[in-house]
Parts: sequence; structure tokens; C-alpha cells
Amino acid sequence: MKSLNLGILAHVDAGKTSLTERILFDAGARLRLGSVDSGNTCTDSLLLERERGITIKSAVASFELNHLLINLLDTPGHPDFIAEVERTLALLDLAVVVVSAVEGVQAQTRVLVNALQRMAIPHVFFINKVDRKGADFLRTLEALQAQLKSHPLALCTVRDAGTAQATVERIDQASAEVTSQWLDVLCEHDETLLHDYVTAAQTIDGSRLEQVVREQLGRGLVNPVFAGSAITGVGVAQMIETLTRLAPARCHDAEAPVLASVFKIDRGWGGHRRFHVCVQAGALHVRQSIETPQGTSRITAIQVSESGGLQPATLARAGQIACVTGLEGVRIGDRIGACRERNTAARTFTPPAIETHVSAALPAQTKALWEALSLLAEQDPLIDLRRNPAGLMFVSLYGEVQKEIILATLQEEYAIEAVFEESSAICVETLQASGQAQESIDEPDNPFLATIGIRVSPGTAGSGLTFIRQAHAGLMPTSFYKAIEESVFESLKEGPCGWMVHDCEVILTTVDYASPSSTAADFRHLTPLVLAAAISRAGTAVCEPRSQFSIEVPAALSSAVHGLLAKAGATIHGTTLDAETARIEGSIVTTRIYKLQHQIPDVTSGLGFMESQLATYTPVTGTAPRRERTLANPYNRQDYLRQVRLGLRTGRPASSA
Repeated sequence: MKSLNLGILAHVDAGKTSLTERILFDAGARLRLGSVDSGNTCTDSLLLERERGITIKSAVASFELNHLLINLLDTPGHPDFIAEVERTLALLDLAVVVVSAVEGVQAQTRVLVNALQRMAIPHVFFINKVDRKGADFLRTLEALQAQLKSHPLALCTVRDAGTAQATVERIDQASAEVTSQWLDVLCEHDETLLHDYVTAAQTIDGSRLEQVVREQLGRGLVNPVFAGSAITGVGVAQMIETLTRLAPARCHDAEAPVLASVFKIDRGWGGHRRFHVCVQAGALHVRQSIETPQGTSRITAIQVSESGGLQPATLARAGQIACVTGLEGVRIGDRIGACRERNTAARTFTPPAIETHVSAALPAQTKALWEALSLLAEQDPLIDLRRNPAGLMFVSLYGEVQKEIILATLQEEYAIEAVFEESSAICVETLQASGQAQESIDEPDNPFLATIGIRVSPGTAGSGLTFIRQAHAGLMPTSFYKAIEESVFESLKEGPCGWMVHDCEVILTTVDYASPSSTAADFRHLTPLVLAAAISRAGTAVCEPRSQFSIEVPAALSSAVHGLLAKAGATIHGTTLDAETARIEGSIVTTRIYKLQHQIPDVTSGLGFMESQLATYTPVTGTAPRRERTLANPYNRQDYLRQVRLGLRTGRPASSA
């Protein structure tokens, strides 16, 4: 059977979870229609999700329709939980981007569509809430093209939009007007179709057009647009039925070696780890031994997603989403089976921009707090839990809502009352130039049986960290090269000022070893020293995160908002007036965003609305802030070597703890 991993993405409150519920109900996967307001939706299973009416964790519900297995993935809409969305995107064959017909294209909509375009994931649009007052289908359709750089193709029309009597009708493909509109879009990427349109337009029928739409959707060249109301169900069944014909479904080889990707980890009722995997080839069996990046593990139990929920099973076939237990040491992003490696694809979204110090309200619960936070970090690696030499605990966050959720989770699930201090910016260090360093095996001050030469260079903005092995691969055992690469990425977490080195290219230029005396540990310990020397010669600048913002307020109240922005040190890029509304756009240091988000409703009587997203990193003015190190400091050679010797004697990894 073919399968389709279908993701539902949207800005918060656009109706994403309601659409998921309606699809499951119409497909027969649920006997009763769930409601966000009632707190009984299928995919929002966490107590906190039901209490707050928002999606926090991605969830999967599967069903069969027209001989197609559809894995429906519901993702969070709030930007504080964008990490959950990122882990889901890599699984998708097709995404449905939900856009409100009332609010139109919003900040998170742009972020999500940009990510889909970068990853070349086919996507369609569902214009929701056509029955709400103020809904405008045509205006929203125009905004999709103007604001998102997409290629929308309307597959329906809306009658009586903005009223309770709103209806959605299939577009008449036989209509000359519709045919002309479709051909204007489709011929842009199909020369054969353009030729036939010019020379023999009468030969192009509805079947031919649908075939071209299917082909161009799969290549990301066109974005079909549907409309309806997730609450009433208008237009939803029509969209799903059409997608079963147009969507780029996958065919799977059940006889191939097993291959699966881990995209989520949580805990079962008994506290055991559960690994949510997408099976891409072959089949997983209970009691099967499977290869992972950490070694061989034995699967002890399997549940597969079907009939709208997880069901016990003895095997999970290719195309299915499964929840398995028994994997040892596996992390989110790992591939298991035939290709046992981590998914090293480039990050889609920006990393967290703020961090906060967290402590237990009762000192006796400090150890329990660390253990609980470790479990939460296991489920969400971007929390980036760390502890400095003084024992203080820090977590990385996307925003204040995420902080509230962590606090509530600690209290409700672990009976721990935690205290979060005011958030501070997570800075980065960027290279100012290129730098090179080398330590040789025969140098008297080199205590390791290894030779390493490294060159570092600044990368382009947003390029991340790149490791290039220029030295010939046949010179040393593979384990030595692996030790160097792992040590490079670990060392880049803390630059000269303690912040992560950002957008950097590291080239391994020289290697040598003494056979049979050298070990992987020699290369693992020497790499930080050589890398630190190269970075020190290149020089770094500490940069702080800066966010773009857009504020909509009644025009009469815009002066009060401008006053708040001036006090916060914001840079105004422009103000536009539309009827009685003022739209203010600009940028500001990210840590000042959260205070503004509380102040703006106060000075506008609740009528002001602010959206923001991390845009860039800019050099810090004045004295650069420093961050306490958690690893041994290779920028202080004597201290580093002392820590390494201590670690070797005690069997612990070298650190400053």
C-alpha cells in the first residue's frame, strides 16, 4: 500500500488542530468529533495542551482512504515550540498550511512557508474560517502570492464568505475562464503544455490539467488552494478527496533492509523511554535486533499508528509511524537499521535565542530538578540543559510561553516547584578572519601522540558549522578521524568568551600518528588545543540576537507604542496606515521583545498586537558579555592540560566541573 505523510502547519489559532479533528472524523478514524474548546481532541493528548487549548507536542494519527495510508501529523502553531515543527518537517511528503480567511497571512505562516520552500517540501493551502465575520477568500488568496512568494492555484470557489451560510464549491475545470487561469500558472513550468495551449488549446481537457497539477505539486512548482471551515466541515472532505489523487504518495519496498528515523522521544506510564519512528523501508519486528549509531539494540515492544491512535502490534511496516521501546542510547534525529547514523541535515529554524537560570524552590529538590529537566531535555534537545562549575542550572528557550509550560510540567508531572529567573540573551561568537594552527607529534610541548593541523574561516550568515576533511583519508584509522570531528563540534560549543562559535568552516589540513602507540583519545584531546589556537588567531566578536517585529494598533494609539519602542531601543523600519490601523515594523534586541509583548496590550487597551521572529545576530556594543564554561578551557593551555590529566586519572571526561 502507498503511504502519505501529511503535515498540518499553521500560525497559532488558525484552526490547525480543528482541521486535524475534522479530517479524522470525516475519514472515519474517530467516531466523535473532538473540540479544542472542550479539550477532547485526538492529537492534543497532554493535560497541559487540553487545559491551554494549544498544541505543544507533535502528534500522529493514521487512517486509510482510497487505498492510501495517510499519516496525519499535527504540529504546534506557537513559535515557542518551533523545535517540534522542525523535527516533523523532514518526515513530510506533503504539508497543508492552514491560513485564516479573517487574519490572513501571519508571522508564523511566513516562517513555516519559507522553511517548506527551503526544504523543497510540496505544500498546499487551506483557507480556513470562511464562515467567520470578516472572512475574505479572494483577499487571502492574493496575499498568498504577494507575501509568501508561492504559486497559488485555486481549486475551489467560496460563496457567501463571512457569513454562517458560506459554502465551498469545486471549481469547474471545463470552464474556459478557469482553464485560462490554470494554464497561465501551469504553462510557466511546462513548455509542452504551453505549446499545446498555443497550437491546439481544444485538446487540453480536465484530465490533462489534473495530471500537470499533480506533477508540478510534487516538484513544488505550484500550490493548490482549498477553502472551508474546520469547525463546520465545509470544504474539508473535498480537500482530502482531492489530495488522495494529487499528493506525491510513496511506494515502499517491504523486502528491503529496515530503515527508520527517530523523530520524537517520550516516556510511557511506567517511565520507560518510547521512541517514535517513521519506518521508511523494510519492517520492524518485536524482539528484533537492530543497528543504531550507538550499537545493537533489541526491540521489546511496538505500537503502530492506525485508526486514529496507537495500537499494539508485532511489526511495523514501511510507510507506518510506530512507537517502539528497547532502543539504547538513541537520540532524536538518529537513523536506525540499514543507515545507522544521525540525520545531519542543516537546521531549518533558528536556535533558541534566550536562556534562563532555573532553581528549585526547595533546595532539597535540587537533584530531583536536575533529573526532571534532563528527562525534558531528552524529549526536546534544543532545551540545551547545562550546569556551570558553580552547579547553577540553565535551559535554552524560544520564549516565555515555553517557560510557563516547563514550569507547569515540572509541578504537575514531577511535583517540583521551580523558580525561573529573568531570561538573558544567548549570544554567539563569529570569526573575524581566517586562522590556522598545527601541533606535531614530535614537538616537545605536545603531550599527545598525534599531529593535527586545522584552518578556520568565517562562514556565510546562516551557514552553521561545517567540517571539511582535506587531509587524505587513508593516512589513519577511521576512528581517529571520527574522534577529531566529534571533538571539533564539541569544542565549538564554547569559544574564547564561552559562547558557541557561529557560522564557521573548519578544515582539517594535516594529520599524522605513531603506530601502534597512538589512540583515538590522543586526537580527541589534542583537537581542542589546535582548534582554539586557530580561532584565537582568527579572532572572534560576540554577537547578540536581534528580532524583527510587526505591531498592529489603532492609528490613534500608535504614538504611545512608538514611545515604548523608543525606550526599548528599537529601530523603526517603517509605519504604514491601512484604514484606521497602523502597522509598525522594525527590529530590536531579542530579550527586550518579551517585556514589550506585555506592555503593548496595556497601552492600547488590549487592541495592539505584536508578532516577532529572530532575524539575525549583531555585534554587542561595549564590553562583550562572557559565559561561564562547562568544558575544559583549551584557550588556557595549562588549565586545559591539567583538566585532561585529571580526567584520565579519574576516568571522567575533561571538564571544568
